[in-house]
Amino acid sequence: MSSTDKPDHESRPQDGHYGALVIGAGQAGLSASYFLKQAGIDHLVFEKNTVTHTWRSQRWDAFCLVTPNWQCALPGHAYEGDDPHGFMKKDEIIAYLDGFIAKLDAPVIEHTAVHRVTRDSHGRYVVDTASGTFTADHMIVASGGYHTPIVPRMAERLPAHIVQIQSSAYRNPDALPEGAVLVVGSGQSGAQIAEDLHLAGRKVVLAVGEAPRCARFYRGRDVVDWLAEMRYYDMPVEQHPLREGVRDNTNHYVTGRDGGRDIDLRKFAQEGMALYGRLDDLRDGVLHFKPNLTANLDDADETYNRINASIDSFIERNGIDAPAGERYEPVWNPPHERSTLALDASGITSVVWCIGFTPDFHWLDAPVFNGRGYPAHTRGITNLPGLYFVGLPWLHTWGSGRFSGVARDAQFIVDAIVAARVNAAASVESVAA
Repeated sequence: MSSTDKPDHESRPQDGHYGALVIGAGQAGLSASYFLKQAGIDHLVFEKNTVTHTWRSQRWDAFCLVTPNWQCALPGHAYEGDDPHGFMKKDEIIAYLDGFIAKLDAPVIEHTAVHRVTRDSHGRYVVDTASGTFTADHMIVASGGYHTPIVPRMAERLPAHIVQIQSSAYRNPDALPEGAVLVVGSGQSGAQIAEDLHLAGRKVVLAVGEAPRCARFYRGRDVVDWLAEMRYYDMPVEQHPLREGVRDNTNHYVTGRDGGRDIDLRKFAQEGMALYGRLDDLRDGVLHFKPNLTANLDDADETYNRINASIDSFIERNGIDAPAGERYEPVWNPPHERSTLALDASGITSVVWCIGFTPDFHWLDAPVFNGRGYPAHTRGITNLPGLYFVGLPWLHTWGSGRFSGVARDAQFIVDAIVAARVNAAASVESVAA
């Protein structure tokens, strides 16, 4: 089996009642299945596509992890390779996941979309799917929070000859037509896709947003190693200075490419990449940008330096022997704020939208969502008995939506289910007595 093939999964649609049902067979849903199996709880996992579909089908060819391999810690399947401080490439990530899938042998039903989840008068969850209707005492939603790509309405006004794709559909520079490429958004995906195109010699116009950045290495170590030692990755969301607001933060841009390095948009500009501020509108064939490029670059660098300064303080407090650090100083500054770009003169033939996703839980009929369609919960436990979430960004800690923290979250949820089942059994015995 090649690293890009997925293992075969038996289709096991057995209508009936289960102790738990899991929606989504990515790393979160599979981790939940791991602990449900350990607890002896009968369950099924529904996946509308194929197991770990996103990793296989929505990553570009040069994609690699931005966190070091040692942070890959799915339950019972820690990274065991010979490069713990390296960064797995796409095929290596898929091979790592396939190893987990083979060990787990989760009861997954693939190609099974969930149409609707309701709760009956007995408090059971009723799940209507493409493979039948199922019921369960407990429901774990592990479908993530990145469902619907964000593409602004101005995209409708782009000329028909300009190819438009969203970041999840980008594969490589050669898949786009010749000519300049407009990349909209400078978060983790946007910055890395812009770099991928830039390294291939493509002319890139990058609309820079408010995303922060961080160093790859600082004072002799990967910044992730420092932050782990500082226990940042163990900080629960309620202790973060932004509290739940951190869930809305854009990820810092950095890369693990070629062994890992910073992404410095100013350096790219020196080399010919055209940087603009946030894309604001398209009128009469002219792109309009907010005049905030300088502010966005400065803010990203301030975050970069602030993280490094926190590492400096940690080193000093603990008397750690480490190479000297230094403050980042800009290698390039915008000579002026360019606020417009005529499409005809730009040479742009394609656009890659990298401005994120919105959650879509329309199929879940449960009064647990806030005004933005995001579930309200405490560490994945909602106020509706038996309904849980796992795999969401900052569900509990920074690692909640990543290989590094999803196992802890999944175990916590399954432990809560086990406790609820024990309490329910005790209640029945009490009534019978």
